[in-house]
Amino acid sequence: MVEMELNKIVIDEKRHDQLIVLKEKDGTRILPIVIGLAEASAIKLKISGFQPPRPMTHDLFHTAILDLEASIDRIIIDKLEEATFHAKIVLKNSSGKEKIIDARPSDSIALAVRAHAPIFVEDEIIRQSEIFNKQK
Repeated sequence: MVEMELNKIVIDEKRHDQLIVLKEKDGTRILPIVIGLAEASAIKLKISGFQPPRPMTHDLFHTAILDLEASIDRIIIDKLEEATFHAKIVLKNSSGKEKIIDARPSDSIALAVRAHAPIFVEDEIIRQSEIFNKQK
């Protein structure tokens, strides 16, 4: 597993393309992931410090997790299948027990920025993505 951090968000409203770029925390490799506009906006608003007057969906989910006495321990992007990334949200309850929830990377990262949770990617996913991007 490789720890990565959010490096950049690209929103192109004219072409309807949104991209997040993860960068290896202690290295140089990157992982671009195409995401939806709603998720890109949710990530961008949070990291820019914007406080909406009412909770957005990812804020609501994060608050619910905390109110249930759990926390987001880490995010794992663990599969690349037919150009689609798959992720897991690892929750930890107050007794230390972990629960793993299947999720989209975009939602996972939107939650990770709220919880200040680390993002991990399987090393093989980074290699597969590098090969896929070179073929384009």
